[in-house]
Amino acid sequence: MNNYNEIYEQRPWLGQYSPGIPANINTDEYPTAKIFIEQMLEKYSKTPGFYNMGKWLTFKQIDTYSKNLAAYLHYRGLKPGDKVAIMMPNILQSPISIFAVIRAGLVVVNTNPLYTPREMKHQFTDSGAKAIIIADMFAHNLETIIADTDIDVVITTSLGEMLGGLKGGLVNFVVKNIKKMVPKYNLPNAIKFSTAIKEGKKYNINPFSQTPDDTIFLQYTGGTTGVSKGAELTNKNIIANMLQIKYIMKPVLKENEEIILTALPLYHIFALTVNLMAMLSLGVKNVLVTNARDLKSVVKEFKIHKISVFSGVNTLFNALLHNEDFQKVDFSSFKVVVAGGMALQDTVAIKWRDMTGVTIAEGYGLTESSPVASVNPIDGNARIGTIGLPVPSTFMRIVDEEGNTIAPEEVGEIQIKGPQVMKGYYNRPEETSKVIKDGWLSTGDIGKMFKDGFFKIVDRKKDMILVSGFNVYPNEIEDVIASHPKVLEVAAIGVPHEKSGEAVKAFVVKKDKSLTEQEVIDHCKKNLTGYKVPKHVEFKDDLPKSNVGKILRRLLREGETKK
Repeated sequence: MNNYNEIYEQRPWLGQYSPGIPANINTDEYPTAKIFIEQMLEKYSKTPGFYNMGKWLTFKQIDTYSKNLAAYLHYRGLKPGDKVAIMMPNILQSPISIFAVIRAGLVVVNTNPLYTPREMKHQFTDSGAKAIIIADMFAHNLETIIADTDIDVVITTSLGEMLGGLKGGLVNFVVKNIKKMVPKYNLPNAIKFSTAIKEGKKYNINPFSQTPDDTIFLQYTGGTTGVSKGAELTNKNIIANMLQIKYIMKPVLKENEEIILTALPLYHIFALTVNLMAMLSLGVKNVLVTNARDLKSVVKEFKIHKISVFSGVNTLFNALLHNEDFQKVDFSSFKVVVAGGMALQDTVAIKWRDMTGVTIAEGYGLTESSPVASVNPIDGNARIGTIGLPVPSTFMRIVDEEGNTIAPEEVGEIQIKGPQVMKGYYNRPEETSKVIKDGWLSTGDIGKMFKDGFFKIVDRKKDMILVSGFNVYPNEIEDVIASHPKVLEVAAIGVPHEKSGEAVKAFVVKKDKSLTEQEVIDHCKKNLTGYKVPKHVEFKDDLPKSNVGKILRRLLREGETKK
């Protein structure tokens, strides 16, 4: 086997396509995330920082509130290195909480608010969380499992708590009494978020030392490949990825003048690093959408604010494209639109470009890489259908099953090396050793590198379908079916087949009710070789999705096995 390492090491950098982007970043620029956050909140203190449900908080207010909350956490006996779970949607309390935990030298355990008590229990016991800041809508679930955890400090908050005045009271009344979204709970020692901030004024943050290699986030993976594991992301990891994103964005964005719409949840690694940390570095004003599944609320913010930066996943872009009110939005302020989290379908990318005038820059990464590893140029030179080029200080390569680098254009597993790659999985050295070898992170994603250095995702290893010995990648099937004008959404999986071992099954959500199974199959026959054409087509009203809108093929496969 030839050694192609030199080819990967000599590949183009983003800077060759977008002048002004450095080949490398200096992670020593900010030794810790605490230093970075405090400097940025001070630097941009006079301007609006975060917005939610009609309320703006300045960076100065965020600074004050997070400082007081950090002092309160220390007052309650938490020591640097202790774990604090944060469980809430995108509300003003979210950035305050994240910043407070980091400023106190504690470790953020981001928790999906949609978790069941079983999932909460696993995450809290696995991480050893000693405190939690939780939206009251989910407190009843905490009540059922808190006795089985080490959680001693409980801070609850309501959706309207930081909105103040009549607005806050009205939101809380509607959520609690009209929509009945806050089930009764009993957590005797819990304290309100605003009370904790008020109490924190009386105290100071205790001095502590920290290193770049100290863990500051335990970011749990989705658990789609077994038990959910906590990726240890350090100061260096987060600072590195923040700087990588910052210097990619900087040539296009004006410091302290832009507005980003954050529909993706901040507890997810994509929005956490891109929307929260990287945008903070440029003083970008942040519009938080509490429920991205409510498209009306997303479109409403597009109409109110002159949004210049937007991040999303394929399903969100697709849903907006089919929303009549969104089609009437003024897109003249758009500068940067980035996609990640799942494959961006070519059809969606082209329609978005045609409607808004801005090309989506698709990127790529994993929780384990903080997350961004590669991205397309954001200055209009994005190449649809690819995940772009490695970000500064990052190497990517394609390897075969034995771990040997292979030639450009050949398909294999993507590996990543860079300062943003996690320390490891918390308390799981064996699992860590399986995915990180000699500094290279094995992603489990199948892809290829073109001769000019651009990378393309072919599919997930685990999602690959084997038809009569041929590899079939669901992304390709989905891309073809999604291009049919009568299709709204699609997912493809492999199902058992007597003769071929597996066959392709497509789950389709109709855009046009007249769509038939035969139309889908005929469309595939025109665009795919025979063994890739679905043997089965099932129409559904909707497809199962994760909290960020990523279609969960796993649940579709599980549904098939139960039949």
